[in-house]
Amino acid sequence: MYVFGDSLVDVGNNHYLALSRLRADIPHNGIDYPGRIPTGRFSNGNNSADFLAEKLGLATAPPFLSRPNDIFLRGVSFASGGAGILSATNADAIAIAQLGECQSDTLPTELSRRM
Repeated sequence: MYVFGDSLVDVGNNHYLALSRLRADIPHNGIDYPGRIPTGRFSNGNNSADFLAEKLGLATAPPFLSRPNDIFLRGVSFASGGAGILSATNADAIAIAQLGECQSDTLPTELSRRM
């Protein structure tokens, strides 16, 4: 599953943005998540993307910034808390317009090669 969006579906990308003030790795976040630790989700547990993945029998999509050199053939989350359509919306987040660029070259090439 490939996830695009903002804090409603962010699974921890903002944790990897060095200068971002929009982070969800503080104690109350994750209190209902397995392990009861903050995961970077802007919630106290699973978010809607997690529930959808579970319903479809898929693993939760990992944050793409957690493994920047991977080619995510089984899904990834490009969501970033505070993201807007334009780059100027919020300097502390990854703009939705930029998210598609993150894997736009490598992912289609790799998928085509493996089909």
